[in-house]
Amino acid sequence: MAGRDLATAVARFGALLRQSGLPVTLPQVTDAVRALEHLDLGDRGEFYLGLRAVFVTRPEELPAFDRCFEAFWRPEPTQEGLPGLIQVPSEDAGGEATLKSSSQKREALALETWGEDEAEDAGEPLSVPAASDAEALMGQDFSTFSPDQLDEVFRLTLRIARRLAHRITRRRRPVRRRGRVDLRRTLRANLTKGDLIELRFRERKRKKVKLVLLCDVSGSMDLYSRFLLQFLFAVQNVFGRVETFAFSTRLTRITQHLRGLSYRQMLRRLAEVRDWSGGTRIGESLAQFNREWPRLVDRRTIVIVLSDGWDTGDPDLLAGELLRIKRRAGRVIWLNPLLGNPAYEPLTRGMAAALPLVDDFAAAHNLAALRDLAGKLSI
Repeated sequence: MAGRDLATAVARFGALLRQSGLPVTLPQVTDAVRALEHLDLGDRGEFYLGLRAVFVTRPEELPAFDRCFEAFWRPEPTQEGLPGLIQVPSEDAGGEATLKSSSQKREALALETWGEDEAEDAGEPLSVPAASDAEALMGQDFSTFSPDQLDEVFRLTLRIARRLAHRITRRRRPVRRRGRVDLRRTLRANLTKGDLIELRFRERKRKKVKLVLLCDVSGSMDLYSRFLLQFLFAVQNVFGRVETFAFSTRLTRITQHLRGLSYRQMLRRLAEVRDWSGGTRIGESLAQFNREWPRLVDRRTIVIVLSDGWDTGDPDLLAGELLRIKRRAGRVIWLNPLLGNPAYEPLTRGMAAALPLVDDFAAAHNLAALRDLAGKLSI
């Protein structure tokens, strides 16, 4: 059994548990994948106990876990006297594309599994969900979406991106007949007159804000990367000034990859980029950004980092490189999908090092959280 297939199945099993009411988090899924290295996969009982130890935290969750386990992990036929082996459930009966090496297979995991069982997209869909359905989708955690909901979520993501693109600052400029009354200019214009007969107006002044997006596509972000890439794709195609990067153990500029005709065509282009679903070295990735693209950030730039903060590198390096960005940028925002869990605390070394250096720390686990980003896009 290929390790990558089993890791993917564990991630899907975690999503099934969430749909059944268990509060499964990304760290739990990551721990479950790591536990595979220490379990005898030929022993179904040991495999069951290992996953139960990771995912079940309260006795009342056990019945739901048992139902999901029996439905999801089907035993393979075995010879007499051998323990039951685990059969990885398959999402697609078709064959996989052949890659050049095992490392490329591992790095392309997050992209390859997204397009399965989905029809080809000929362009942006014309219809939109009903208001009540849209509001329900807004509050649903990304990790619980099924592949057939991808199009509906993408429609809403485009609407959110357009709203962000039209976000304007509080600064105002003079106008003749619209906007709010400019009291200072009105008084100045009527100093020599007995009454206020001449009004002056002002409206909000648009600033040319530039966005730099740094998205974590490491293995711990697999349950969220699909929808965050949708968000990046939408923002890239409605904003005028956006630069987008993906990082895992290293940084890759993907601005041109996101400028495609459709979302699925963009995914196929991103499959050429290595380092997907791997480890996480945020500090090294930020250092590469500061070294190779320092001129992309100035006082009119908002830098947005999308990451769960699970860094395997040096936290001091992360803090030092993020400080360099903060000194040049107009604003630094960190979006963390784990923050949507009320029990989450930013205690990992990477997140603890980054928190003092960001202007806003916000959730990114659903569409409502991305919509709320509009209130933070100002300098």
